Amino acid sequence: MAEWLDDEPGTVVIIWDGASWHRARAVQAAAAKLGFTLILLPAYRPDLNPIEKLWRWMREEVTRNHFHQSMRHLFDACKAFIDHFNAHPDQVGTRQWPKFRLDPK
Repeated sequence: MAEWLDDEPGTVVIIWDGASWHRARAVQAAAAKLGFTLILLPAYRPDLNPIEKLWRWMREEVTRNHFHQSMRHLFDACKAFIDHFNAHPDQVGTRQWPKFRLDPK
């Protein structure tokens, strides 16, 4: 199986996202025939991608229910948001950290 790698035979593990061609039975069958181990990532999981939480936070603070008079005003609001979280990294960690249990409050 690993001759094309010029390496000792072993397991080739491929980690794929949920693209439709990755889920296709023909592709999965071909991978199995070649001896590849496929690990399919779950469907859209923003909790596994920390930047998604940052974008959501920025939308909440900067664009949601806000009308900006111009692109310059929008740019300035985005810059102020970025400057704020750069100045307060503790808030970023607290807000962005995944929640593993419900808060009873």
